[in-house]
Amino acid sequence: MLLLARKLCQPLALAHPSSEAILAATGASKSRAYELATTLSELLPTLARPCGRPTTHVAAPPSSSAATNDISSAVLRYVMEHPGCARVRGERQGYSDAFRHFIIALREQHGGLCLEEFAELCAIPLGTLKPWLTTTRVVPVCPPDAVRDGDEASAPPQHSGEHQAQLAQIETILAAWKLWHGTFLGFADHVQHQLRLPFGRQLIARILQTHGVRLARKRAGRSPDELALRSAFETFFPGAQWVGDGKTVRVVIGDDSFAFNLELQVDAHSGAWVGLSVRDTEDSAALIESLQSGVATTGAAPLAELLDNKPSNHTPEVDAVLAPLGTMRMRATLARPQNKAHVEGAFGLFSQSVPPIALDIGKDRRCVARELLGLVAVTFARAINHRPRTDRGGRSRIDLYKDIATDEQIELARQALKERCRRQELAHSTLQARQRPEVLALLDQHFEHLGLLDPERHVRLAIARYPLDAIVDGIAIFTGKRHANTLPPDVDARYLLGIVRNVAAKIEGACVAAALLSLRLQMRDRMLALLAVEQVAVCAPSRSDGEIITDCVVRALGAERSIDRLFWLSTLADAIQQRAPADQQRHDLFAAAARRINATFRASPSERQDAVRFLADRLVQLI
Repeated sequence: MLLLARKLCQPLALAHPSSEAILAATGASKSRAYELATTLSELLPTLARPCGRPTTHVAAPPSSSAATNDISSAVLRYVMEHPGCARVRGERQGYSDAFRHFIIALREQHGGLCLEEFAELCAIPLGTLKPWLTTTRVVPVCPPDAVRDGDEASAPPQHSGEHQAQLAQIETILAAWKLWHGTFLGFADHVQHQLRLPFGRQLIARILQTHGVRLARKRAGRSPDELALRSAFETFFPGAQWVGDGKTVRVVIGDDSFAFNLELQVDAHSGAWVGLSVRDTEDSAALIESLQSGVATTGAAPLAELLDNKPSNHTPEVDAVLAPLGTMRMRATLARPQNKAHVEGAFGLFSQSVPPIALDIGKDRRCVARELLGLVAVTFARAINHRPRTDRGGRSRIDLYKDIATDEQIELARQALKERCRRQELAHSTLQARQRPEVLALLDQHFEHLGLLDPERHVRLAIARYPLDAIVDGIAIFTGKRHANTLPPDVDARYLLGIVRNVAAKIEGACVAAALLSLRLQMRDRMLALLAVEQVAVCAPSRSDGEIITDCVVRALGAERSIDRLFWLSTLADAIQQRAPADQQRHDLFAAAARRINATFRASPSERQDAVRFLADRLVQLI
């Protein structure tokens, strides 16, 4: 508060203490104090009220007592029949997926009642209820069945006299799990506090998994060890090849925070920092300025410049600067950040060695911040270039860079780098020849509409290799994320390529599963025979649309096997097509199914999104 008051006093020329005196008197940390001062300045305008009497809100007409009694009685009856489906722990509340589906169906029956009154009758906060009734929002929550680390529980001692008692306790847990409709963590608390059984969460999970009534979700495995790929980067001599990249660095001046791009050039052989640039954004101008800085530092340009596949690194402006210098522009290998380990390691060392840059200066703050960052980077570069390296026999980067290469080494390096560039361009030309012109025309239209930078069309050529369904779905997902403001900051065309690649992989997996499902149906698999029997009961003509949708969604997202999930999603799509011949009716049933899918928090956000996308692809086919 004192820091905010000081900021308000400065333009009025009022007496105020310095920020150092305020921090010293209060004992607060500098970064946290400025952060809270910013938050407080944003909240102050919301506290101002307009003059006059408060606005009178017209109350909604009271609903009939019969409808309110029906809603409250139905919710109470469901909670009594399904223990654990709704619980309150302090200020937090939790609900099961089946309870959410029940509330959604209840809301559809009482659509004429205002949402605020309906939430009050159901005893559910309005902010919690609203996301359940939307078809677009996916709430990113952690899987409820995840077992937290540190909950190590010891099993009861295995004495012969207690064996029968332990069997009875296990049977009690299994019987309670059959009636439980909440999360696993809530069930573990129920066993420990209500059933009074001395079992920890891990032991309870092991008991349920051993008896096959609950299968714990396993985390994805780690990638293969990269030790086998170390020292695979071929270097020749100092000055043969530079590696360039950019990094965002923040500078705090008083209450303001500025972000700049630090563009760095690192020699691949010696690891020396040869050139850098500080600009507002990472673009072609930043790359050109860092190259010119490296040439001014070393006195000569490199034979090749290794850059990542960001579109701003491969523009005609960059080629116009490299061509007179005789420097070849080389692309980094896709999906391998270690290909630029020299500059990435330099940025990591920079982040570890340089403290946060924060100043309290009054005028020309942005200019001062930029100059300060350049000064710090130059100072750090000079220091690291003269630091001895134990892995190079105590020689510094300056000593390594001063090694003179022979004419034979220069010519061999030039031929090897030229051959590598030729292979890269040949692969790019081959890829371009395989593309479909109609798909490229579609991508050109949407790239221009979305404002994505791709001057050499490398990203569009890579996207065009995938099926049309995956490309259309990827563009729709990217556009939807932009409208919802959920895209990561500073994304470019490569983010769209990643979306299309992932969608294509999922479509391929769904097609493989569909083929497998067809073969298993032909072979009259026992499990699918049981599913077929359930399908007849679930999709009976006498049942309502809401009941069929709810049962199919519960069975699909609760399935442990992907083939079972595909079976029930296909059943749901077929049921919607049969019961809704008109487009508007089909749209309404699809929206109802999407609401139930997005309210099933047992499934992960990606699983819920894939289920909605699968339904949309089945109901509206492009070809």
